[in-house]
Amino acid sequence: MAKNGKKSKKKIYLFSGIGVLILAIIILVITQGNKSEVIKVQTEIVEKRTITQTVTATGKIDPEFKVIITPEVTGEIVSLPVKEGDQVKRGDVLLRIKADTYVAAKQRAEANLQSAKASLSMRKAEKERVTSNYNRVKELHAKKLASDAEIENAKTEYLSIIAQLESAEAMVSQNEASVKEAFEQLNKTTIIAPIAGTVTQLNVELGERVLGSGFSQGTNIMTVADLSKMVSIVDVDENDIVLITLGDTARIKVDAFGDRILKGVVSEIGNSAKTAGLGTQDQVVNFEVKIRVLDYDKNLRPGMSCNSTIETETRANVIAVPLVSITARGDFNMFAGEEEEENQVTQVKTEKNGQEKIEEIVFVVKQGKAKSVKVKTGISDDNYIQVLEGIKGGEEVISGSYRAISRELNDGSVVSVEKKRNGEKKK
Repeated sequence: MAKNGKKSKKKIYLFSGIGVLILAIIILVITQGNKSEVIKVQTEIVEKRTITQTVTATGKIDPEFKVIITPEVTGEIVSLPVKEGDQVKRGDVLLRIKADTYVAAKQRAEANLQSAKASLSMRKAEKERVTSNYNRVKELHAKKLASDAEIENAKTEYLSIIAQLESAEAMVSQNEASVKEAFEQLNKTTIIAPIAGTVTQLNVELGERVLGSGFSQGTNIMTVADLSKMVSIVDVDENDIVLITLGDTARIKVDAFGDRILKGVVSEIGNSAKTAGLGTQDQVVNFEVKIRVLDYDKNLRPGMSCNSTIETETRANVIAVPLVSITARGDFNMFAGEEEEENQVTQVKTEKNGQEKIEEIVFVVKQGKAKSVKVKTGISDDNYIQVLEGIKGGEEVISGSYRAISRELNDGSVVSVEKKRNGEKKK
């Protein structure tokens, strides 16, 4: 009997232990199942900042004033007193073209003019004789001493000489124009500098034959540029061109100058679009913008590559959050109702005219949880964006990671702050 009692107690203890173990396992599973996932984030305290909106574009350095020299007459270069890199003043001779043909044309035109003037003199003398005869016959006719036929013949002769005189005068005018044209053509055989500057490009040599602008565009002889006034010519995307106005300041970084920054100001905005890849998926529409370089440097050369950052607008002392903090996940509908004074939203999507409208939000940390806040944004710079509505400053906004903000975080998600900016310690 005693042995059976001991065995019964052992069984009771064994089954009791098993039962306690199973209960503990069940409780552990339930508690672990109810435990929320903790998302690690970085945060930043919202402060007031100065935001400068910028547009960045690439391009090249070019003289603000330059002239491409092309001849207006055709011929052989017989004098070329300049070379590439020479400094020239306005009015200096750049080259001379062989003028023999144009000298002969001028002499021929002058001879034709003299002949036309001589013919005009003869017609004037003839007019005097005919006019006198016509007047005499009219007097005789009035006294019935000349017949009607005589007066008609005198009148016809008079009108004829008047026409001949007018023709001679027109011929003189025509030949005078020919002489002037021949003189102009002769003068064009000598090409002078239209501006003071530097010969930045020379494309011809002594003895070479060049074509005048009457033949297509003519030969590109040389380029004279004023290197004391340079501009940065950049291509700006069509979406950004509307932000730029004349007089906007700019920072110009020339590749050859390393990290040095030159100051500039927008001096010209193109009105015509420059389209690349028309009709393809890679189609790009740009507008040319010229930025006058204010920091003159003698080492600037035409054609140097540069990157220009145009400051389109600046707002001081405004509420701003990191750019990465703003998200617009329109596929969420998970926001719990919050008090209106806390600027919480109940949904991301709103219906308008039957279409879904995506709204911008940020996540702030409150009592260890992420809370969604609908915001209205303004201008931005490279790191921060202005917030017009939604937050007032001092909030702890989530600024990382990008994956957490864009995908993982929901309203009410439990978070663990790995790092807090603005001088706060890590948690």
